[in-house]
Amino acid sequence: MNWFQAMILGLVQGLTEFLPVSSSGHLVLVQKLLGVTDKGVTFEILVHFGTLLSVVIYFWKSLWRMLLSIIPPYTEQYERERKMIFFLFLASIPAAIVGFSPLVDKFEAVYEKPTVVALLLLVTGAVLFLPRVLAKKGNATGEINAKSAIAMGIGQAFAILPGISRSGSTIVSGMLAGTKSSSAAEFSFLMAIPAIAAAAVMELKDLGEVEAGLLGPYIAGSVVAFVSGLIAIFAVLESIRKGKFEYFGIYCFIAGIAAFCYFKFFS
Repeated sequence: MNWFQAMILGLVQGLTEFLPVSSSGHLVLVQKLLGVTDKGVTFEILVHFGTLLSVVIYFWKSLWRMLLSIIPPYTEQYERERKMIFFLFLASIPAAIVGFSPLVDKFEAVYEKPTVVALLLLVTGAVLFLPRVLAKKGNATGEINAKSAIAMGIGQAFAILPGISRSGSTIVSGMLAGTKSSSAAEFSFLMAIPAIAAAAVMELKDLGEVEAGLLGPYIAGSVVAFVSGLIAIFAVLESIRKGKFEYFGIYCFIAGIAAFCYFKFFS
C-alpha cells in the first residue's frame, strides 16, 4: 500500500463511518477500484483508532459526564448520564450476538462480492427515506429510552453487512421508535464508540510486524480518518438540523447503481 492508497482509504473510512452511506461498503468498493488486495490488520486498527478519536473528541463533554456519573457518591445531577450508559449497553447487545454467531462468516463472505455490496447500498438508500415515508418527517419528538436503544441496536446489528450503513440504520431505527432525529443521531455516534473499539480489539489477535516503509502511509491514513471523521459528524448533525438527511439516501441510490453497473459489466 502506498501513501495515496492509504490516505484515500483513510478518507473513505473517516467520512463514511459517520455519514449514513456505509463505511464497510465503500471500503470494499474503493479497495477494488484501487487494486488494494490486503490493507493489513495494523492499518485497519490505526484507521479505526482515528475514527474513534474523532467521535471521542467531539462528544468529550458528554463522555466526561458519563464517567463522573459512575463515580460515587451517585447524585441526581448525573442521573441522565447513568441512564445513557445503560441504554448504550442495551444497544450494543444485538450486534454482539450477531458478531459472535455462526452468521458472521456468511456476512464476511459478502466482502468479496462487490455487486452484492452495491445492491446493499440501494437498501441503505431506501432505509434513509423510511422516516419520511412511514412517520411523516418531524413526528418523532421523544428522547432516547430503552425501546429506542434496543431498536437502534437491532439496526446496528444489520449493519454488519457491508453496504448497510451503521449510522443510517441506527438513526432511522431510533426515529421510527419515536426519538427525535437530533437525539437519535447523537446516540448513534455514541454507539459507535464501543462498536469501533470492539472491532479494533478483535483485530489485535492478527496484529503482526509492520514493514518500515508502510508505517508512514499507515499513520497518514489514520490522521486523515480522524480529520474526515470529525467533518462527517458535523455534516450529519447539520443535515439533520436542516432536514436534509434524505439527501444521503439519494447519494446511496446513485453510488449503488453506478457501482453495480461497473462491477457487473466493466470490471
